[in-house]
Amino acid sequence: MSDNLFVLLLGFVGAVAGAIASVAGFGIGSILTPVLSLHVGTKVAVAAVSIPHLIGTAMRCWHLKKNIDRKVLLSFGITSAVGGLTGATIYSCIKSPPLTLVFSAILLFAGTLGVTGLGEKLRLRGPAAWIAGALSGLLGGLVGNQGGIRSAAMFGFDLNKHAFVATATAIGLFVDAARMPVYFSSQLNQIAQIWTLVAAASVGVAVGTFAGMGLLAKIDERKFKRVVSAFILLLGIWMLAGPNGLNLLR
Repeated sequence: MSDNLFVLLLGFVGAVAGAIASVAGFGIGSILTPVLSLHVGTKVAVAAVSIPHLIGTAMRCWHLKKNIDRKVLLSFGITSAVGGLTGATIYSCIKSPPLTLVFSAILLFAGTLGVTGLGEKLRLRGPAAWIAGALSGLLGGLVGNQGGIRSAAMFGFDLNKHAFVATATAIGLFVDAARMPVYFSSQLNQIAQIWTLVAAASVGVAVGTFAGMGLLAKIDERKFKRVVSAFILLLGIWMLAGPNGLNLLR
């Protein structure tokens, strides 16, 4: 695939990811990172995608700021930020195939619980909420894909759909603030070399986020968790079917 065609593809994928994230509260890093890694490698992709991720997350956060649950944000968000900083610090030292398999398995489990309705019986309180937040942030720092784990864990807080997406988005900003300085300290030159790809992804995410903001209001409250859970499940299957997952299973 030519460079110009890949730029267009990345912009389109960014738009799709931005629209999905407007509904589910996550998806930008989970979708863009594997696509960009086909062109530049996983390590640089994780760092580079943090830029469009920050743009889309900031747009959603501003749009939904009145719906943020501050109690969940503080209990879950602080440990997510700590986990994000820790993950970003060690992400270059972890081999991706085993991590991808573990991450995929967690998403498959969480998505199945949500789709079947069994996950609605789960309630996170006290230390469990803090641990879940730290885990999601850690994965965000390591592989740029914290949203699926974060959203699966946040089902336990029994938030309505607007509070769910708003709070998940605000937590995403916490993680970005913690991990991006670490990424830039080691990958700034590499990111600068692919600025056209980063710009295309960022514009796509911004457009998709803006277009998708009105979709959340159209989803029935009772179906919202099923929709998000289905996306988590599909994301787990997609990651498991990718090159890293297949290579490890062979």
